[in-house]
Amino acid sequence: MESKQRIIQELVPGRQITLAHIIANPDSILYEKLGLNPAVEHSHSAIGVLTISPAETAIIIADIAMKSSGVELGFVDRFSGSLIVTGTVSQVEAAIQAILLYTEETLGYTVCKITRT
Repeated sequence: MESKQRIIQELVPGRQITLAHIIANPDSILYEKLGLNPAVEHSHSAIGVLTISPAETAIIIADIAMKSSGVELGFVDRFSGSLIVTGTVSQVEAAIQAILLYTEETLGYTVCKITRT
């Protein structure tokens, strides 16, 4: 007789940043698909994308991003932990570096490396 094995999966979010990515010189269609205004945002040359858990921390990192450089807030979701910022490549990079530094050193989060395309 064959026994069946039952697997229970659950998400246990840690305190971590799982994605910190810079998109340099994105095509204007990407701005549109993200719900950003390409006429305004296209003057910027980069998009920064981050995911964080717990998700409510997205509010804190949005504040850090805007205070640390001249980025514009494209999207923040306190339910999924997503953050999108736009600006020049150097502004977006400075914002992401400030976020990673604060969350790692002050909040004790595990952070990932910055990736780029």
